[in-house]
Amino acid sequence: MKTMTSRERLQTTLNHRQPDRVCVDFGGTWITGIHASIVHKLKQRLLGPNASPTRVHEPYQMLAQVDEELRAALGVDVVGVWPRKNIFGYEVGGWKPFTLFDGTPVQVPANFHVTPAPDGGWHTYPEGDMTAPPSGHMPKGGYFFDTIIRQESIDDGNLNPADNLEEFGLLNEADLAHYRQQVAWLDANAKDTGVILLAPGTAFGDIALVPAPFLKHPKGIRDISQWYMATAAEPDYVHAIFEKQCEYALKNLETLIGMFGDRVQAVVTTGTDFGTQNSLFISKESYRSLFKPYHKRLNDLIHAKSNWKVFIHSCGAVAPLIPDFMEAGFDILNPVQCSAVGMDAVELKKNFGEDITFWGGCVNTQHTMYDTPEAVYREVRERIDIFNKDGGFVCNAVHNIQGNSPIENVLAMFRAIKDSAK
Repeated sequence: MKTMTSRERLQTTLNHRQPDRVCVDFGGTWITGIHASIVHKLKQRLLGPNASPTRVHEPYQMLAQVDEELRAALGVDVVGVWPRKNIFGYEVGGWKPFTLFDGTPVQVPANFHVTPAPDGGWHTYPEGDMTAPPSGHMPKGGYFFDTIIRQESIDDGNLNPADNLEEFGLLNEADLAHYRQQVAWLDANAKDTGVILLAPGTAFGDIALVPAPFLKHPKGIRDISQWYMATAAEPDYVHAIFEKQCEYALKNLETLIGMFGDRVQAVVTTGTDFGTQNSLFISKESYRSLFKPYHKRLNDLIHAKSNWKVFIHSCGAVAPLIPDFMEAGFDILNPVQCSAVGMDAVELKKNFGEDITFWGGCVNTQHTMYDTPEAVYREVRERIDIFNKDGGFVCNAVHNIQGNSPIENVLAMFRAIKDSAK
């Protein structure tokens, strides 16, 4: 088989045909990334002491850019098109030096600001505005931020859906200018590269976004526990939010499809988790009534107007929902948490492999990544053998590579990926 370009490899994979080697993504999305501490170590080991600085472009999880030089060294096939602003509500750029708790030297965006927290950790701020209440907290010695719940007092008898819609709307001129720049960058730098778009405002009830760490003074239901209760106790309220959000999302997706066309091959629309380690987090009936109709409306538009494949991220034991995901129009499942109940790799491939592309699942980042290099190597080779047969597999870990992962284990993962092509 002739050697494919990265773009050809991703497209072949998404079409459920056998690629020349397994397609690889590390760094394309905020759920397939690598922590900045690990990116720095990889650069030092693979590229040497004069490697380019490690830049944290996703400060919530402290994910670093996997730049062109590192992508080439690791054999990565995919780049991502990201929204203009990150989860803390500011643009990436104006890089400045910063040191992580573990001593890793990085660069962070100009609007990334932290102040000491009472526990010795750090607080960070929406839009980088230190006059606003902090919206993120990293414990002392930690590797990523947790959202600080800042819900104001609400009147359960007079809920206003507009309060939970403040962050949604049509793309503005600054957003459009950002995406035009991304189009130009792809045309100049990524014609032979796989491309995935991270769609803005399309995730219904994503619990990372409900508390709105990007807003200075969020209104509405922003407490995580109250939001989950509202999905059962206040379904009309939640539907009103989702309906208006869907209206904006459909228009924005149509705009983005018109701008990017076939430059993009896949699109992330949702990161809402529906599974725990042992079971579903939501009943199938609730998914079908509350989420599926909106998912289907977005996915139907994407499939009607583009050639893009649609990517859903949902952690946990979601196997019982995969048929519903397929009916809703999802083509790609991530992170493929094979350690969760009912998520055996062989069974997933046998039952759904002809229809669903598995984007993730190559190594368990909760357990195996902290075992031995040999255990990591073995699991990665096994997963590639299972999932990559006849295509339909983009090799990535089960969620992001964490900052305290042993570097020898991370290198063993990439060695296994490279050896699988021999």
